[in-house]
Amino acid sequence: MKHLLPIVSLSLVALLAGGCSSKSVISYGDARAVETTDINFGSTDLQKVADEMTDSLLLSPVVGTLTANNRPVVFVERIKNKTSEHIDTESITDSISTKLLRSGKFRFVDMTRVEAVRKQINFQQNDGLVDPGKAIQFGQHLGAQYMLYGNLSSIVKNTEDASDVYYKFTIRLMDLKSGIVEWADETEIRKTRTVATLGW
Repeated sequence: MKHLLPIVSLSLVALLAGGCSSKSVISYGDARAVETTDINFGSTDLQKVADEMTDSLLLSPVVGTLTANNRPVVFVERIKNKTSEHIDTESITDSISTKLLRSGKFRFVDMTRVEAVRKQINFQQNDGLVDPGKAIQFGQHLGAQYMLYGNLSSIVKNTEDASDVYYKFTIRLMDLKSGIVEWADETEIRKTRTVATLGW
């Protein structure tokens, strides 16, 4: 019985400790709220870039002329990340192309899905399961008339007491036939972090 007392005591301590352990609480937040978790490129920066560049493009007089009587077909190249951070630039690209598509002024070709489309058309053409009269033929896709492309770059400065990061996002719309850049714009973001000193 004496040997069982230490075991029972340890079990009781473990149960009490388990009962007092902290539990994580999950809750929904505002997806558009300003994110200040750290100084790196975040969701607020992505939304700012996508919103400003889309609005600028749609309000441009040149683009107004291009889209006056038709909906040009655009190929959106993935934004190039020239920063030292790992940034999901595909999310920026997706946000911009989605906003432009919602405007009703443009149509898009999705180059990231070309291989999947090629496989599906090849399947329809060469597999006996598909009615040949209803199979999609090769060579009927529309080619893009314009290409939308851009870069995200940054300059980072650090000292013992502060960090400063400057982002510049540039985007352009090129006429693929002539090679002329019809529209271009850029937006900037500056973020700073300082170390708070505690007074006595």
